[in-house]
Amino acid sequence: MNAVRRRRMSRIVAATAAALLVTTVAACGDDNDDDAASSSVSVDSSSFPGKAASGAAVKIGLISAEDGQAVSLPETREAAEAATTYANENLGGIAGRPIELVSCKQQEEPASARNCANQMVEQKVNAVVVTNTGMTSVIAPIVTRAGIPYVTSVAGGMEDATGDKAFVWTSGASATLAMANYATQQKMTSVVAYSMENPAALGALEMIAKPAFKAAGIDFNVVSIPFGSPDATPQVSAGLKHKPQGAIILGESTVCTSVLKALGTLGSDAQIMTPQPCVAPDVAKAVGDSGIEGVKVFSNADTESDDAESKLYRDIMAKYSPETDTSGYAVTGYQGMLALIRATAGLTGDVTPDTIITAVRGATDVVLPAGLGITFTCDGTAVTGMKGVCSNQLILSTVKDGKLTGAEKIGLLGS
Repeated sequence: MNAVRRRRMSRIVAATAAALLVTTVAACGDDNDDDAASSSVSVDSSSFPGKAASGAAVKIGLISAEDGQAVSLPETREAAEAATTYANENLGGIAGRPIELVSCKQQEEPASARNCANQMVEQKVNAVVVTNTGMTSVIAPIVTRAGIPYVTSVAGGMEDATGDKAFVWTSGASATLAMANYATQQKMTSVVAYSMENPAALGALEMIAKPAFKAAGIDFNVVSIPFGSPDATPQVSAGLKHKPQGAIILGESTVCTSVLKALGTLGSDAQIMTPQPCVAPDVAKAVGDSGIEGVKVFSNADTESDDAESKLYRDIMAKYSPETDTSGYAVTGYQGMLALIRATAGLTGDVTPDTIITAVRGATDVVLPAGLGITFTCDGTAVTGMKGVCSNQLILSTVKDGKLTGAEKIGLLGS
């Protein structure tokens, strides 16, 4: 493999690792329908109390994954910016002072990620919000060693899930533990996980998922799928030899598509469980509505229901970033920023990295933005062994007629 191809593959693997850890809800179906739905939202004026911030600005860093050859998610930055403007105009910013964003775009490769982290330190920001990334091992140590809190909606690695000065608002990185809980509730005795051949994903399945399923008395097997496989029939068939009642799919769109098609071709009746990427519009188009009908989707956000938090998300985006598609990854930036603002609502006086850390650690039962009523508490006890993770619940939805329906909260196994 030549040097150019190796660099390309490293970027793809990093991006895919991030995608596997992010379990954002996305609408199933055609992209054009999503855009139309976003632009037609009617803003509820009661959601905007008009409590404007004033005084000296508070610097908050924002790192987004943009302009890379393998991944670019500008919508996550746009949603974080919308949440910031909303807070400055309606929530009094942080400690009554307006938030000044210090933004940096990194391309999901080490050099640009390191550059962004160093910029945050040089700019002396009071906290860093990371929208979503597979570069956590690069960014988090630089930020936290400088004494700056690192916050994100979904963990990108062990550095933020277990870090002293890192706060992860949702349990998205522990999605397989929620799947283990669901499998237990459904009295399954055997589950197979089809995962893209990626060290991060396979390692998490072996270290986190397998012990949880086995503790619940469920036979658990992992089958790896080579990246970009157009036909996963041989691997899927091998997994079905264990006669599983449940099938987990973890991967990028090509892997999701090939596994879903193979499960359909082989006539499997296993209940499919997956994070967001496997019901994204491109996958839905490739396999058809019948190919994802009944799939159980585990996510950290609810962007489609009539829940008050879901409506608030759509209202804020309609007012402050109306061109941004609200159905995909955007909500990770929104959650990351607005959750920080809510967690520091009791902060008064000086705003420094230390006072923000103290405020976040002391805040209890904070309502998760777009979280269907999930709350978070960052005292290090939400998920055993992951002191940076602040919540032990996810959102479970079912695909019906090409749409996500029946959103409900589900806890992690053992929580």
